[in-house]
This record gives sequence, structure tokens and C-alpha cells, in this order.
Amino acid sequence: MNPLVLANLAVFVLTLGFLYQRRKGGATIASNVMLAVLLGVVLGALLQTAYGLGHAAIAGTMTWVGVVGGIYVRLLQMVIVPLVFISILSAVSKLHDARALGKISASVVGLLLLTTAISAGIGVGMTNLFGLRAEGLVRGARELERGTYLETRVTEAARLDLPSLLTSMVPTNVFADFTGARSTSVMGVVVFAAMLGFAAIALKRDKPEVGERVQTGIDTLQQLILRLVRMVLRLTPYGVLALMTRVVATSNVDDIYNLGGFVVASYLGLLLILLLHAALLAGVGLNPVRFYQKILPVLTFAFTSRSSAAAIPLSVETQVARLGVPPATANFAASFGATIGQNACAGLYPAMLAVMIAPGAGVDPTSMSFIGSVIGVATLGSVGIAGVGGGATFAALVVLSALNLPVALAGLLISIEPLIDMGRTAVNVSGSMTAGTITGRLLGQLDFATFEAKDAPPTEADDTDTADAPAGEPAVARG
Repeated sequence: MNPLVLANLAVFVLTLGFLYQRRKGGATIASNVMLAVLLGVVLGALLQTAYGLGHAAIAGTMTWVGVVGGIYVRLLQMVIVPLVFISILSAVSKLHDARALGKISASVVGLLLLTTAISAGIGVGMTNLFGLRAEGLVRGARELERGTYLETRVTEAARLDLPSLLTSMVPTNVFADFTGARSTSVMGVVVFAAMLGFAAIALKRDKPEVGERVQTGIDTLQQLILRLVRMVLRLTPYGVLALMTRVVATSNVDDIYNLGGFVVASYLGLLLILLLHAALLAGVGLNPVRFYQKILPVLTFAFTSRSSAAAIPLSVETQVARLGVPPATANFAASFGATIGQNACAGLYPAMLAVMIAPGAGVDPTSMSFIGSVIGVATLGSVGIAGVGGGATFAALVVLSALNLPVALAGLLISIEPLIDMGRTAVNVSGSMTAGTITGRLLGQLDFATFEAKDAPPTEADDTDTADAPAGEPAVARG
């Protein structure tokens, strides 16, 4: 192995060891994650400064650094489907009245789709305001390769019109959906879990003894899955360090500068969506400042992990323990929010791309008919976009293909994709938690005293050294 690569890896391993020692010394996961972000930026910048972009030493180092980051991402992807399944199953099985599910799901899904539609409108407005257009963007080897890849997936996206989408939500082979075989596999798992939950309710009514044993089994399985999730979450600082180091070391500063307008417009759009969430909370009599103070650790995790689905357990615990949301509502909001109506990934981002690409296809991006089509397609297409890395790309493919716009041009943004994806993920999670909190308030089930309390019990978002409790039951810190 190249001595330079060995030296670089030695520094990387020492940095991993430093984070591990801080954890052993009592540092929280949240603080270690933020430090890992900073250290990753510093390491990546030092590598690029020392060797220059594209140097063989950087490529060799990133091969091994990518192993750490790649394993972390795969572990996150591994737990998503089991986590969504058990969260929905547990939430439905604990409902005393199955009819309550209709009110909860209608409110949560309605809020998610409403905010996604408004987010798409924000995306259209910000892109036109900044005058962003796809013409003139850099078309390097990476961009062309990305565009070719997107074209290979456009057929899959084009098949998801509304009737097909609604039909595809019902699985024909749930075991295949557990493997993620379809683009809507997560929604298939949600539907199966909900139906299984209804069956558990019926068993508890008709055969109480059998029903109680089934409920005990569900609770036990939930404990096991949550333990697995927490094991993965403990690796977050190390995975984030590797991912950030790779992003910074391999990023072309000139490309980022050239696409700076899109980055600025994206983050201003994300800020407007957060203000939208705050306005909706204030509209139902809740203090948005208090809300964001309490969910900040969850948003921090979502920002660094770039996976809204991986944030589900933190979202549920925070909603219940700190915001006073009922467990069933919290589970549905967190799980649905990772698959339906992602405000940033399925609303803002595809709308911005559509407006950028439209002029090159001879379409006026300021016409009301085009804007209405973008908002409508983005909102309906947001159903079933899995909350993991790549969800925004598929959402963009759905919108662009439905509007008959060239999808390959979406690959021109690949150099800044990780940078904006972190902010998008945090906003997605904010949207799901907003939907859960407002639903609890509208249904008269929100514990207002818990929401207003300044001192809240610690959650997994603060520190993973907590007792394992079923999702929806606050964890108790160990002394």
C-alpha cells in the first residue's frame, strides 16, 4: 500500500479513536456527531489541500474511508424496513378502537401532503426568483455518467401514475417488499403491518388470551428491533466522520461555486418550509420556539445521517416524551413521514429541478399551468418515496418524467448533492414531527403540559445510554 495512503489512514483511525474515547468519557452521541462533522470537514479539506483534487493518494485513502461510511449507510438501510414494520404494527395493535386509526392517518397524511404541496410551490418560487436554469451548468464525466444512470431509471418512475401508485401500495408478496424489491416497497410494508395490527385487535376482542400473547410477542419483537436500531445509532459519529471526510476530500470547490446559486436557493427554501411548520404550529395554539428547542437533537441526527427513516425511533421518543404526542400518533407520523409527503425531498427539490430544466424543453416555467402541474405531480408523486439516500432522486424522476422533461439534466447537480441532502433530510423530519404534533392537538390528545414543560426526560437523541423501551414509551436514563 502507498505510504501516503497509510499515513492518511493512520490519521483517520486516530480520529476515530478520539471520538471513541470521548464517548467512553461520557460525551453524548449528539455532541460526538457534531464534532464528527467538523472533524470530517477538516480532514477532507487537509487532504485536498495537501494533495490536490483527484490525487492518487486521496483516491486510495477514500477507498478505505468509504468502507467505514458504506457499512454505516448499509446498516441504516438494513434496519429501516423492520423498524417501519414494527412501529406501525405496534401502533395499530395498541389502538382501543380501530376507527381511531382513520382519524389519525387522515390527519397525518393530509398534513404531510398539504405541506409538500406548499413546499413544491416554494421550490418553484425560489428557482424563478434566483433565475436558476440548467443551461450552462458543467457537464463533466461525473455529470454525464449520473445522467445516463438516471435515464435507466426513468421507465420505473414513469410507471407510477396515480392509479398505479395507489395499486402498488398494496403488496402482492410482502416478503419481496421486505427486501425492497419495488420503489414502493416501504408503503407495502406499512399496509401489511397495519392490516396485521387490525388482526391483532380482532384477536384481543374475540380471543383475549390469544390476543394478549400476540401483543406480548409484538412488544418483545419491538424491543429487539429497537435494540438493534440503537446499536446502529451508536455508530453514527464514526459513519458521519467517514462520510464527511469523503464528501469534502472529493468535492470540486469550483463546481460548488458554480452551483452556489442553487445551494443558496435550496437552503432559503428549506428555511421557508421550517417557517411554514412554525406557522402551522402557531395556528393551532402551540409555541413553535418550544417545539424546535425540543426537536433540535432529532434534526441534528437527521442532518448528519441523511436518513429520515433512520430518525424514526428518535422522532417517536421525542414526540411522546417531550411534545406530549400520543404513542400511536407519534409512530404513524414518524413512519408515514419517512415514506409519504417528504416536504424537501419530494416537494422542494423536484420542483426546483423541473423549473430549472423547463426552459431548455421549450416550457415557460412561470406559466400557471406549468406551476400547477409541478405542484400536483410532486404532491401525488411523494407517496412512497423511501426516507433514505436517493429518495429525492427518485422523486425528481417521477416529477420530470410525468412532465415529459429530460431527466438526464438532473445529474448536473451531483457534485453538491450531499451538501443539500443533509438540509433536506432535517426538514423532512421536521415535517413529520409537525404533522404528528398538530394531529395530536387537533384530536384533543396532546399532553399540553408535557409540550410546555421546560425540563423534559432525556431521549435517545441526547444519549443512547438509555433503557430500552418500546417506541412510544419514554426511555429512562441510567444513573
